[in-house]
Amino acid sequence: MITWNSGAEQLLGHLPGDVLGRAAADLLASPLPASARTCLAERKEWSGTLVLRHRGGTPVGAVVRAFPQREAHGDAGWVLIAEPPASATDRETEALRDWALSQLPVAVLIHDAEARVVEANTEALDLLGLREETILGRRVDDGLRTGSPYAGLADAISQVTRTGKPLHKDMSVRSPGESRPRTWSFTVSPLKDPAGRVRGASTVVHDVTESTRARRQRGVVNEASVRIGTTLEVVRTADELAKLAVDRFADFAAVDLVDQVYGGGEPKPGGPADTTAMRRAANRSVLDGCPEATFKPGELSLFPAGSALMDSLVGGRAVRHDADEPEIRAWLAEHPHLASKVSAFGMHSTLLVPMRARGTPLGFALFARHRTAEPFDDDDLLLAEEITARAAVCVDNARRYTRERNTSLTLQRSLLPQRVPRESAVEVASRYLPTGSQAGVGGDWFDVIPLSGARVALVVGDVVGHGIQASATMGRLRTAVRTLADVDLPPDELLTHLDDLVLRLDRAEDSEDGDGRPASDGDVGATCLYAVYDPIARTCTMARAGHPPPALVNPDGTVDFADLPAGPPLGLGGLPFESAVLDLPEGSLITLYTDGLIEAIGRDVEVGSDMLRSALRDPNQPLEQTCDTILERLLPERPTDDVALLIARTRTLAPSQVATWELPSDPAVVATARKEAMTRLVDWGLDEVDFVTELVVSELVTNAIRYGAAPIQLRLIHDRTLICEVSDASNTAPHLRRARVYDEGGRGLLLVAQLTDHWGTRHTPHGKTIWAELRLQP
Repeated sequence: MITWNSGAEQLLGHLPGDVLGRAAADLLASPLPASARTCLAERKEWSGTLVLRHRGGTPVGAVVRAFPQREAHGDAGWVLIAEPPASATDRETEALRDWALSQLPVAVLIHDAEARVVEANTEALDLLGLREETILGRRVDDGLRTGSPYAGLADAISQVTRTGKPLHKDMSVRSPGESRPRTWSFTVSPLKDPAGRVRGASTVVHDVTESTRARRQRGVVNEASVRIGTTLEVVRTADELAKLAVDRFADFAAVDLVDQVYGGGEPKPGGPADTTAMRRAANRSVLDGCPEATFKPGELSLFPAGSALMDSLVGGRAVRHDADEPEIRAWLAEHPHLASKVSAFGMHSTLLVPMRARGTPLGFALFARHRTAEPFDDDDLLLAEEITARAAVCVDNARRYTRERNTSLTLQRSLLPQRVPRESAVEVASRYLPTGSQAGVGGDWFDVIPLSGARVALVVGDVVGHGIQASATMGRLRTAVRTLADVDLPPDELLTHLDDLVLRLDRAEDSEDGDGRPASDGDVGATCLYAVYDPIARTCTMARAGHPPPALVNPDGTVDFADLPAGPPLGLGGLPFESAVLDLPEGSLITLYTDGLIEAIGRDVEVGSDMLRSALRDPNQPLEQTCDTILERLLPERPTDDVALLIARTRTLAPSQVATWELPSDPAVVATARKEAMTRLVDWGLDEVDFVTELVVSELVTNAIRYGAAPIQLRLIHDRTLICEVSDASNTAPHLRRARVYDEGGRGLLLVAQLTDHWGTRHTPHGKTIWAELRLQP
C-alpha cells in the first residue's frame, strides 16, 4: 500500500506507518470472494462486502470498491475505497425514504444533469401515463405519446438543469372519463452539490384544480362588483350582467325583466300569481348578432304561472338543466320554435337564475352553453347565483333611481310652461335639459308672462340644489313671480318681494317639526332675472338677483352681454335691487339662460360666455335652430347641471295700431273721448266691440277726471285684443266695490270688470294707469 488516508485510519485504527509498504491482503480477516479474485485477475472494477482486521484484532465489515489504475511510470495498481456497511437504522431510514417517495400524494420526478429520469414515484407515472421500465434513464418526452399535453415538460426540465433557475408552470389537462379538465402545477427545481454545481433537477406536480377554480370564481365575483352597476340605468345594468357572463363562463346569456321593472316602475311585492309580462332587457353571445336569442331586446313575452320559469322566479331558486333531461325534452316539445334554436346551436346545458332584491322578483337571467363542451356544474350555478344577486341589487337601485328621477322630472316639467303663449311683442323659443348626472333634477326654470299694454315679461331662475325639494321650491317661486307680475310691479320691486319670500321660506325650512327634527337639509337660495319688454316703446327693463346677464343680439349680428347691476342672490335680504332700461331695435334677440349652460364641466365663465357669443352670431336663424345650436356647442353629452334657455326675438307694434289722446281735466271731455275712440274703432274695423269700448272709455275717463290728477291720457292699442288705457298723475288706485240699491255711484268699475276679459292698475313713475282688455273675434 502506498496511500493511507485519515478515513482508513479511522475505520481500521492503523497508523500510516504501520501499513504503508505492506500488502493489502494483510488487512483481510477472511478470504476474498471468488468474484473479487476474478475481477482482480481481469483488472475490472469490483465492489462488495469484505471482512477486514482492525488494529486491535477485531474483524470489521466494510463495503469495498476497487478500481484498477496505472501509475505514471507504468506499474499497475488499484484504488481501494472502503466504508462501513449501513446499519439497521440506516437501512430503515433508506426504506422510509423510498416509501415516502412512492407513497407521496404528489407526483415527483428526479432527473440527472442530462434531464433523464432517475427516479419517479407512482403518482408521477400515473399522471404522465408511463411505466417505470420505459422512462427511467430517459427524458420525459421520450416516453410520452404524440400530442401529449405534457410534451413541453422536458424542455422546462432541460432549461432548469442548464440555467440552475427554478421554473413554475401550470397545465390544464382533461383526463379520460372526466368532463372537466384538471389544472396541474409543475414546479421544476435544480439539484445542486455543496459547491453549487447543478447535478440534476426535481419535478413536483400538484393538483390545483379546486384552488384555481375558486380563485377564478372570486375573480369573476370581484369583476362583477366593478363591471355591473356602473350606471343607474336598468337596461344597461342587465346588459352588463349578460356581457360579464359571456366573457367568463357562458356562451349565451339573456336577461328578462318584469315589465314594470323594465320601465323603472314598482313591481308587485311577493310572487306574481297570474301570467307575468317579461321584457327582454339584454342578449349576449359568443356568436355575432346573438342568433340563439328567441326574443329581441325590448320585446315582450308572457310566462304563465306554473311554468318552470315562474316557479323559479317565485321561489327564488336557481336551477340547472341539461338538454337531455326528460322534463326539458317535454317542455321543448311544447315550444317548437325554442326547440329549433336549441337543436340548431347545440345548447346542452343551461342555468336559470331568478333576480330578486329585497324580497321582490325583478326578472331572471338565463345562461347557456353550446360552444363549451363541459356542462355547467354546481360551482357554476353558485357563481351565477352570486353575480346575478349583485346585478339584481343594482337593477333595483337603478329602478328606484329611475322612479324618483321620473317623479322629479314630472313635477318639474308640470311646473314649467307647457306651452309658451303667442305674443305680439316677442317670438319665443325655449329649452329645458335636466342634469345627465346622478344628482337628480334641479331647480332651473323659465317663464313668459303676458302683461298689460301688450308688454311681456321674460323670467329665468335657478334654485340651489337638486331633487324634489329644489323642484318644489322652484314651483313656489314661479307662482310667486306670476302673482307679482299680475300687479305690474317693476322688475326691481318684484325681485325685492321675491327676496322676502325666499327669506320666509328659508326660515320655515330651518324650523323644527313636531319631532324636533330639522325640516330640510340646507338653506333655500336662488338666482333670478326678470325682464319686461314694451313693444310700443321698444324698451326692455331688466333686473337680476345674482343671475348671469342676458346676451343681447342686435339685428346686425353683434352680440353683447347686458350691463346690469348684479344684485345679490335671493335669500340674503337687506340689499337693494336695481333695474336698467335698454333700447332694443326690432328683431333683437334677448337670450336668458342659467349658469349650467356656460359653466358646463367646470368651464370658466368667460370661456362659456365666448362660446355662447359665437353660437348667437346669426340673428336671422330660426329660434328653434338657434336653441339647438347653442346646446350642441356648449353642452356635453351628459350635463352635470340643469340648463334652462329662453330666447326672445323682439317685435314692435306699428304706429297705426296705437291711438293716444291727451285729455284736459274737464268732465265735458268725456263725450269727445268716446267719439274719438269710436272713430278709431271704425278705422280698425272693430265694430263688434264699439258698445263695450264706449262704456269702458266713458267710465275710465270719468274716474280719472273725478278722482285723478292731470295730465290725463287715453290710449287704445289694437293687438290680439283691444286694450284701453287711461293714465293720470295720481297714485291713488281705484277699488272695485259693489254698490247698494240706492247708491248713485260705485257701479262703473263693476261693469268694466264684467264686460271685459281683464282689467287692472299699474303704477308708473308719474302716476298710475287703469287698463282693460276686450277679446276680439279671430
